[in-house]
Amino acid sequence: MTPVWHLSLASIANRRLAVMLTVLAVALSVALLLGVERVRNDARAGFAQTLSGTDLVVGARTGAVQLLLYSVFHIGDATNNVSWASIEEVAALPQVAWLVPIALGDSHRGHRVVGTTTAFFEHYRYGDRRALRFTAGRAFAGMPEGLFEVVLGAEVAARFGYRVGERIVLSHGSAGGAGGPAFTEHGDRPFTVVGVLARSGTPVDRALLVGLEGLEAIHVDWQGGAPIPGVKIGPEHVRKFDLAPKSVTAALLGLDSRSAVFRVQRRINAHPGEPLSAILPGATLQELWSLVGMVEKALLAVSALVVMVGLAGLVAVVVASLGERRRELAILRALGAGPGQVFALLAVESLLLALAGCVLGLALLYGAGALAAPWLSARHGLQLSLGLPSAGEWGLLAAVLGASLLASLVPALRAYRYSLADGMTIRI
Repeated sequence: MTPVWHLSLASIANRRLAVMLTVLAVALSVALLLGVERVRNDARAGFAQTLSGTDLVVGARTGAVQLLLYSVFHIGDATNNVSWASIEEVAALPQVAWLVPIALGDSHRGHRVVGTTTAFFEHYRYGDRRALRFTAGRAFAGMPEGLFEVVLGAEVAARFGYRVGERIVLSHGSAGGAGGPAFTEHGDRPFTVVGVLARSGTPVDRALLVGLEGLEAIHVDWQGGAPIPGVKIGPEHVRKFDLAPKSVTAALLGLDSRSAVFRVQRRINAHPGEPLSAILPGATLQELWSLVGMVEKALLAVSALVVMVGLAGLVAVVVASLGERRRELAILRALGAGPGQVFALLAVESLLLALAGCVLGLALLYGAGALAAPWLSARHGLQLSLGLPSAGEWGLLAAVLGASLLASLVPALRAYRYSLADGMTIRI
């Protein structure tokens, strides 16, 4: 007898069109399954690296997730601010290499304004310790030249069409903009756009960055969150005032040695001047991901269902072809093939189709990934990996082949039960 695999290949070649459509359906479902798995892992890795190279995030005493949300993601508001005196004390700790203050409170058309220093552009890192890049312009300058200068995140610039040199007005409060409550605008002290950042896939894309002194400057004639009645100070006179910040929302810390991180964390948490919290951003990001990770699991489940539908189509095609192949199978029986060999013939055919679908699915995945990776990076900041399949992806492929083998039992068992007389009898 001819080997089973050779008969399977000959039978597949005889049914080229149906086989090609079946393999394509399996390939598309496999590509979707692996694509979701890869995007899921890359999104998780990118989320965990929203802030990299920062050892501690410091803010007023609160929960770790809440502190991370408002200081890094600019979501929500702080329970309290941190006095500038405490920030200076933390920065003076011998283990602290650098400190970047963060001040929130104002907005522009629904986007948060982040007050900071030029050290933000020097020390802020994301992903694999990548620095922020500019697509146009530069960082805002220090005092006094950069008092009313602003740097825009990529999403802000793209959404409103802002370019370097344009002047924009900030609003008091953090929830203004389209659909939000109307706040008083600082129309008498506009800021000039001096730089636009490249898209990074981080909350910086949706923020406007100004100097801490700039935030103080637009509030010199304010008190208690409202303008002082009858007091109007022109922008040309603002520089005569003391614009040193009185407090900030949070601070990002980098240490000389990561081995000292827990010692510094305990020291800050026990700060005698005011209640402070110091959190590890990496650990807190993982905790936050666990709260929103149900979405990725749902996507993976939907993709698995798509694969099951593809394998069901494979079984349907093989079962439907049995009626046309009864005579072929009966001839094989007459030539000496046993029921086990007929069973193996159908099982091997289904397994070969599934294997071809997996190979084609991998090819589609890498082809689509190579085409989509630059767009995803430029538009959404998602770095799509194009390396060899991970252990998890190999496991999914093995699961698909295992499921296809189980699915092949349906047509194989039916062929096994066909008798020699059943195939040789002419039915009228």
